[in-house]
Amino acid sequence: MSTASLPVHSDPPPGPNHVAIIMDGNGRWAKARGLPRVAGHRRGADAVRRVVRGAGELGIPVLTLFAFSTENWTRPVEEVNDLMGLLRHYLRSELDELHRNGARLRVIGNRAGLAPDIVRDIDRAEAMTHANSRIDVNICVNYGARDEILRAARRLAEQVAAGELEADRIDEGRFERELLTSGVPDPDLLIRTSGEQRISNFLLWQCAYSELIFVDTLWPDFGKEHLERAMAEFRRRERRYGGVGG
Repeated sequence: MSTASLPVHSDPPPGPNHVAIIMDGNGRWAKARGLPRVAGHRRGADAVRRVVRGAGELGIPVLTLFAFSTENWTRPVEEVNDLMGLLRHYLRSELDELHRNGARLRVIGNRAGLAPDIVRDIDRAEAMTHANSRIDVNICVNYGARDEILRAARRLAEQVAAGELEADRIDEGRFERELLTSGVPDPDLLIRTSGEQRISNFLLWQCAYSELIFVDTLWPDFGKEHLERAMAEFRRRERRYGGVGG
């Protein structure tokens, strides 16, 4: 469904506490304007800046953005290099503003596949913003939910095989501690831009009870006002968690 025309009510009830966004539509935005795909990605980086700032202004405690998936490596080499270049630029140019605005940055994903200088930039950014508490900003890079779940299962299996853990002691909480998102609350709201209605291997475990909102707006055009509308829709929904509504 599209939320483009949803009104924003005054004095809404609290929440969501954690908003996750699949940032989709950069390529289509560029194609519609006769521009190369990298132009869409650059405008998408501007949207990241707007949305992070807007989320802080709206009082959202946790924001998670899907920036680069494990499947994105199959894109043309030039496009992958451009995306990695934009990641470098973001980590270096936006860090001071994030820090000033009280954002704590965390990059979630398999860092083994990233260039060493990017890993160093990530480590520096996380260390610099670690004590901030206004908003947690999680950027998922080289992330895939199935890969994350498989790696967690393997680590637990290794611990059982080594006699360090009893199999019957593995519950949801123990499993979650092996996930890359350990310590991060599950998303209340998952937004996907560009009109696509799927979650594309993103936070499969964590989004078990997330409210899903699909908007037609392409990511480079997404801003604070779209985030507000999605939050208004979220607040109108009754969350039952498998139970019976009132």
